[in-house]
Parts: sequence; C-alpha cells; structure tokens
Amino acid sequence: MKALIETRNTRTERVFLVGVELKNRTHRESSESLDELSELAATAGGQVVGVGVQKLDRPNAATFIGKGKAEEFAGYCRQHQVDTVIFDDELSPAQSRNLEKVFNCKVLDRTSLILDIFAQRARTREGKLQIELAQLQHLLPRLTRFWGHLSRQKGGIGMRGGEGESQLEADRRKVQERIDRISEDLETVRKQRTIQRTARQRNRWPLASIVGYTNAGKSTLLNRLTGACVTAEDKLFATLDPTTRRLRLPTNQNVLLTDTVGFIRKLPHGLVEAFKATLEEVVQADLLLHVVDVSHPQAEEQIQAVEAVLKELGADGKPTVMVFNKTDLLNGSRERLNRLLDHYPQSVSMSAATGEGVPTLLSELGSRIRPVREFVELAIPHEKAHVIARLHDVGQVVERRYDDDHAHFKVRIPPHFHHEFEPFRIRDLQVV
Repeated sequence: MKALIETRNTRTERVFLVGVELKNRTHRESSESLDELSELAATAGGQVVGVGVQKLDRPNAATFIGKGKAEEFAGYCRQHQVDTVIFDDELSPAQSRNLEKVFNCKVLDRTSLILDIFAQRARTREGKLQIELAQLQHLLPRLTRFWGHLSRQKGGIGMRGGEGESQLEADRRKVQERIDRISEDLETVRKQRTIQRTARQRNRWPLASIVGYTNAGKSTLLNRLTGACVTAEDKLFATLDPTTRRLRLPTNQNVLLTDTVGFIRKLPHGLVEAFKATLEEVVQADLLLHVVDVSHPQAEEQIQAVEAVLKELGADGKPTVMVFNKTDLLNGSRERLNRLLDHYPQSVSMSAATGEGVPTLLSELGSRIRPVREFVELAIPHEKAHVIARLHDVGQVVERRYDDDHAHFKVRIPPHFHHEFEPFRIRDLQVV
C-alpha cells in the first residue's frame, strides 16, 4: 500500500519559464539564457511546458514583468496545470510574494533553482553544509513569503521571544542561528583542508585544478587522466564534491589534479561564497586547466562566464592551460576550434571521451611545470643502486651513459631533492 501511494505521488513537476529582454541584452543572449534555464529545470526533474518572454526597459518593481503580462502568463499556467513558474533572473522577496498571488502556484527564480539542484546532488557532509548555508542565506530575507500570520508570542518566564516578538522575528532568529552554526562547521572544514593541503605539500607536488563551465567534461577528463571513478554524466552539475587524484606525467613528474564544481552564467554570489571552502583549491592551484566544450554553440560566452567567476574568487591571472574538449562532437566543422586555438596560444584540443589529444595535454602539462626543476649532471657509483633507483623515481632522466666505475646522468630533478643528490653532482646544465 505504501509503495502504491508513493507511485501515485511521483508526478513530474510541470514548469513554465519566464524571461525578460532588457535594453542591455540582445535577443540572442536572452534566448541562450532561457535555453540554459530549461536545461536546469530538466536537471532538477521538471518538465517545461511553456516559455514566456517580455521586452522591458527595466524590471517592474512589484512583479518584475508587467502586471498585464503576468496575468496573461498566469492564464496559460492555469490552462496547462503548471506547478512551478521559474524566472530567469533573481527576484526580490516582494516580487516573489506578489507573483505567487498572481500565478497562484510556486514561483522560483534562477538562484532558487540552482540551489535546489545543488541540494539534490551534494553527497559529502561538506557539500551538504555548503548548500544548506547558501539556501538559508537566500531564504532569510524571503521569510515573509511563508508567514501570513504575524501573531505575537506570549511574554513571561521561559518564553524565548519575550513580550511582543512576532513569529516572523522568531523564525528569522532560528535561521540566523543555524547559519552561524553552519559557518562554524565550515570553518572547521577549511582548517581540515589546510591540514590536508599542508600534508600534500610535503611531497612538493604541484597542484592543478580543473575548472570550466558545467558539463564541459571536467570529470571525464579527470577519469581519463588518473583512472578516477568520478560520476560523469551529460547533465548540468553532475558532480559537486571536489576530487583530488595524483597524475604521473611522462616526464616522471607527479601532479595533483583536482576536479571542481562547474561554473555557470549568473552563478549566485551566495553560492560562490558558500563554496569557498571547496573553491580554495582553485585559488591555491599552481596551474589551472580550463576545460571548454568546444562543440557548444556558446563556447566563447562560457569562457567569459568562467573567467568572471575566477575573478570573483581572486584566481584570475593564474597560469592557465586552455583545454578545448569534445572535439569528437564537432562533426568535421573545426572553424570555431581553429579560431579559439589561434586566440589562446599553447592551448590543447582533445576529446576526454575518446582519449584523442591526451598525449599533447600531458606534454603541455610537463612543459608548464618543468621550469621548477634543476637540470644537472650526476655521476653515481654502480654500487649505489638504491640512489640510481631513487633518481629514476623522482627525476626525469634525459641522457645516461656508463663507464667502469660510474653511471652518468643528465637529469631534471625538483629543487627539494637537491640535498639527496648533491654528493653526486658534477655540474649544472643549461635548461633547454
């Protein structure tokens, strides 16, 4: 009986999307943004049954769109049994409240939808805390939507609110207390991440963070390069929780690769703030791999959106390798790819799904990291087999030769291994 009831209640939510063409936006920009909103709604589990657009000089203070247009859209929603109306821009608390009265159903904005998707996808305790914090911060100024009554609590002994405190004020206090508690927990997470980062830095391995627009193929790339088992789906925000894996390059260098949450246009500022514990890996990275879905019609706009978020994080200007992914989906049309390759020198084109271009990417990674190594000539006695084995383990041997007593090596080694091989150093070599 329980299973039967659950089956009956699992109806796909019917969604109506609303967009606005403002003076500072082109028709194409508004259309692309609504297409993306439709993908977000589908990712959240909704079925889009209609889209409404209005051209405006500026948003209406009361209802964002014009009141007449809101009534028109509301009639359509009633006719098609719409459960949820989603606006492509952020709504103020008053606008949300007024629109719910007009539509007589649930009204969300783009920020609320993204937060809902993140809440569905978060798996780790850290991810869930970050999402809850962002949701509560978004909810706090909107609490008036949920309380039609503002009845006063009774005063007296044991009443926390005291005489005259409204239900709304009590709820705001509870939400704020929860925000403070989560913020403390996330501060603990940040300290743990700092400890983990310090432990990793003992090995002196460089850190490369994979960044990019959502669904650009970041997780697929991490899986391809390191053999990780990160979930990779053709969905927006398929993975939220960061994953770090070691990658050994053909130059015998170790690099730590971190997969991060995907970015998106109009990414809520509160979400960026909440995810700073995770996105610190981007700020601390020695190198960024900016993965771009080159098959996407708006690849250039997505690059700009990612760069805007990186600037907000304070990670703009970091050494970056542009990785133009999904070349297998170009269907022979390489005009956009060639234009991007010309615009971004030392970039790489590849397909993480098929493996095409992976050797080129590994070579570029090794080249970008190589300058931190010392190029030296060593002479190691044959009986020091453990030293020779250690050299092959941590260094990149460029040339070797053997005589009666010694093995001679021209090798690149990280500076922090200098002391291990100093007794065998003959001379420094010019870096080429």
